Amino acid sequence: MNDKKTMEQIISYAKRRGFVFQGSEIYGGMAGVYDFGPYGVELLNNIKKSWWRANVQLRSDYYGLDSAMFKHPQVWEASGHTSGFSDPMSECKSCNTRLRVDKALEKVGVAADEKMSEDEINKLFDDNKSKIKCTKCGNSDFTPAKAFNLLVKSNLGDFTNKGESPVYLPGEACQGIYLNFKNVVDSMHPKIPFGIAQINKAFRNEISPRNFLFRTREFEQADTQYFVRPEENKEAFEKIKEDRWSWYVNDLGINPENMRWKQHDNLVFYAKDAWDIEYNYPTYGFDEVEGIHDRSDYDLSVHSKASGVDLSYVDQVAGEKYIPWILETSMGLGRIFLAILSDAYTVEEMDGAERTVLKLSPELAPVKVAVLPLLKNKPELVEKAKEVFTMLNKVMVSEYAETGTVGKRYRKQDEIGTPHCVTIDFDTLEDDTVTLRDRDSGEQKRVKIAELLNGLA
Repeated sequence: MNDKKTMEQIISYAKRRGFVFQGSEIYGGMAGVYDFGPYGVELLNNIKKSWWRANVQLRSDYYGLDSAMFKHPQVWEASGHTSGFSDPMSECKSCNTRLRVDKALEKVGVAADEKMSEDEINKLFDDNKSKIKCTKCGNSDFTPAKAFNLLVKSNLGDFTNKGESPVYLPGEACQGIYLNFKNVVDSMHPKIPFGIAQINKAFRNEISPRNFLFRTREFEQADTQYFVRPEENKEAFEKIKEDRWSWYVNDLGINPENMRWKQHDNLVFYAKDAWDIEYNYPTYGFDEVEGIHDRSDYDLSVHSKASGVDLSYVDQVAGEKYIPWILETSMGLGRIFLAILSDAYTVEEMDGAERTVLKLSPELAPVKVAVLPLLKNKPELVEKAKEVFTMLNKVMVSEYAETGTVGKRYRKQDEIGTPHCVTIDFDTLEDDTVTLRDRDSGEQKRVKIAELLNGLA
């Protein structure tokens, strides 16, 4: 469990070891914007590879997609984002600091239903203002709550900058899948049921970005949309839930004790069912990593009506024509990145000393193996070590390290999650064997260089 870790430790570690940096830090930083460092981008890419392999490459009923971020403005009108994609916002009258009202109410134990009207939200807000303090000045005097749209506007193609036909950055990644449903059907001729999968960027004009990578203004989503016959949703929905849970536990290696299911109490009008996989983040507690939603035929229906293009599926087997129902999975990559980092981050004792180790599954580790010459001032050891490094690096992401004692180099590799270290010593020059060290157990054994790849598999 994560009760002995703190998010402050994770954030400090992430910067110190080159996983995550504050965006535009040298200019004071930007709230809700983060950059992935040298080890962070490798971990992030490995998460994407694992997801893509599980959801596209190992499936015969899913097709991959990479849709453009810019979309026709009518897309966001048809989907309801221009009118309903908003959060209730207020400002402190003393210092003008913005406040997201529903989250402020949540902190004082009051639940604000997302279906509430602006008047209902303000009634709750007025009744509880005395308990809510401005995070900057500490006062409790706020303006009335107003709906604040989260779409980020662009002036793409609008050289007058009048905003008469605004283009938006995507508020969510999934719309590109709906827009390309007909293209995939016409080009790939899939038999229903089938799915489309995509990893893509999304942007939200968050009022109050919070909790490190959990709620940011720029992020990536990994989405699947599975198209089924109308009313034939329940069995497929349960199977998708099973598959998603299995991926977290068996592919990513996340401790299932740190996860749980949560069913949505209040469904939007078109939804038939909705569940979240939540992770128990240090300090933050349980919160959503991924949503699994039964969206009925809503999305294809609204885009078909708004565009005038028939998005029905012609079922040649059944001799029918219909708008398919959609079962969606949507995962925030920053959120799962943070969950994996939190789950793997471990402080423990080894050989009588405390060490920090990132117990990632080997498939996710940014570096798979590190090659270390015993001494950097012995040219023959360095030459042999670089020879072994070159051999390994052609097959897997490897790192060469020669500075500091071997023990300190081991500890550094432990911290970034490297599963194995290979040490080149004087015996190597005599018999072509190396010391192969395991990250988790610290065990060491002698292995022939010619057999090294088998020992790392």
